[in-house]
Amino acid sequence: MTAEPLRVGNFSGFYGDRFDALREMLSGGDLDVLTGDYLAELTMLILARDRLKDPSAGYARTFLRQLEDTLGLAHEKGVRIVTNAGGLNPAGLAGAVRQLAGRLDIPVRVAHVEGDDLTARHPGSLAAHAYLGGFGIAECLRAGADVVVTGRVTDAALVTGPAVAHFGWKPSDHDRLAGAVVAGHVLECGTQATGGNYAFFAEREPRELRRPGFPLAEIHPDGSCVVTKHPGTGGFVDVGTVTAQLLYETGGARYAGPDVTARLDTVTLTQDGPGRVRIEGVRGEAPPPTLKVGRNRLGGFRNEVVFVLTGLDIEAKAVLVREQMGDALAASPPAEVRWDLARTDKPDADTEETASALLRLVVRDPDQRKVGRVLSGAAIELALAGYPGFHVVAPPGKGSPYGVFEDVYVPHGDVGHVAVLHDGRRITVDPPPDTADLDAVPPPALPEPLPPGPTARAPLGRVVGARSGDKGGNANVGVWARTDDAWRWIAHELTAERFRELIPEARELPVTRHALPNLRALNFVVEGILGEGVAAQARFDPQAKALGEWLRSRHADIPEVLL
Repeated sequence: MTAEPLRVGNFSGFYGDRFDALREMLSGGDLDVLTGDYLAELTMLILARDRLKDPSAGYARTFLRQLEDTLGLAHEKGVRIVTNAGGLNPAGLAGAVRQLAGRLDIPVRVAHVEGDDLTARHPGSLAAHAYLGGFGIAECLRAGADVVVTGRVTDAALVTGPAVAHFGWKPSDHDRLAGAVVAGHVLECGTQATGGNYAFFAEREPRELRRPGFPLAEIHPDGSCVVTKHPGTGGFVDVGTVTAQLLYETGGARYAGPDVTARLDTVTLTQDGPGRVRIEGVRGEAPPPTLKVGRNRLGGFRNEVVFVLTGLDIEAKAVLVREQMGDALAASPPAEVRWDLARTDKPDADTEETASALLRLVVRDPDQRKVGRVLSGAAIELALAGYPGFHVVAPPGKGSPYGVFEDVYVPHGDVGHVAVLHDGRRITVDPPPDTADLDAVPPPALPEPLPPGPTARAPLGRVVGARSGDKGGNANVGVWARTDDAWRWIAHELTAERFRELIPEARELPVTRHALPNLRALNFVVEGILGEGVAAQARFDPQAKALGEWLRSRHADIPEVLL
């Protein structure tokens, strides 16, 4: 086991991230490993549809184009690259990388990880893939691979795999593995750890946030790490940016993965100098006995039309168009009809746009005909027979297919996790020797509440930050305080019931609150708010990316000592 720290950087947080980031990270400073995360629930659906058109597709082609410009530099600097850009076809991408290396005459060894594809076992799915851990990646690196391509692994596995290979950790090293999982979770979304999408961005100079640098972690043999970025790059790294990313798309204190369950309630963050945050104290437990499988299938067809309502009598105009459309659709009604009125209009507005509200109609049905011409014809025929000032943002089309994401779970032994080495050898990765059921953690002790005192009506965002995201049909909203006194207040003020009051969409939904005192944070999981997932586009913000900012904008009676 080496005692030298492992420097792991990130160059991609999603399929479509900054194209030049791979070169920026290679040329910006010293690194041992560079990781690229390309996969999300929606991305797997997109790649599955690509594969339907071309069986040789199914991977992130952007990565190949990035590599064409940087593979030589990575080889020259001895930086290994680990990426899940293989998507649904890791073997195909690995072969394409070999062809590219041969054409460029760069002697690199390329390996890949497979076994995640369970589509054949799930009839009706476009893609069904198990979330694998990092030990297959580790086998590839131990055998000397310079580039490792995976399919669906957990995002954090891109970091745990290199750490396992570098330090020689075993599956039973739960605390060390958990530390690497936390480091991987901070890195996986790229610039979200260096000031991107940050709640308190307005406190910084705009030029500082114009082009945030990508993050890196200096991982130590005990699993602790320091999160930082290359010198001279934009953005910033502090306890707030790292806290925000830690809360992103998580749930309770137990953060489960295929290699280990990390205890987020044990994480300790400290500022370790300018642009450096130390993460330590992370405890780990045996992983759960099952693996998550993300299943993507077609849910049917959808169409939408957005009516613009301008000026006076907005509510009456909305009632009229709903009744007229209802009459037109009555003969062959779609399975699902949803109306949403966004009151974006202002009284006595000085522009037509700010005098207008938006009435959005979304229809869904297994039969494309019921959401196609029927809808478009009914909407357009109202042009001269509807409310005054009738127009739409864009004419509805013929209807398009939408996807549905579902979680299912299978025992570890049902998945054939295989590392395919650069020389063609295949190494089977055994399931973890120990597992443990994922029980809820008892609620932690909360701080003493603030003493009574004068309050002022103000937005919650004056005293707390938030970051939100999606997990299938659920959303999470992580809320954190920057001071002990603010934590003493929100720990008692922001209950699940209060959350429902502030977010009316959640009033009829299950909301679970998880307290993380070490982070001065609360994490809310809202079940079902996103319907059948992002691909189904069930709401205005289908991935709940701005749900946290909506919460921060809501007003409350805040103690004046905090303002």
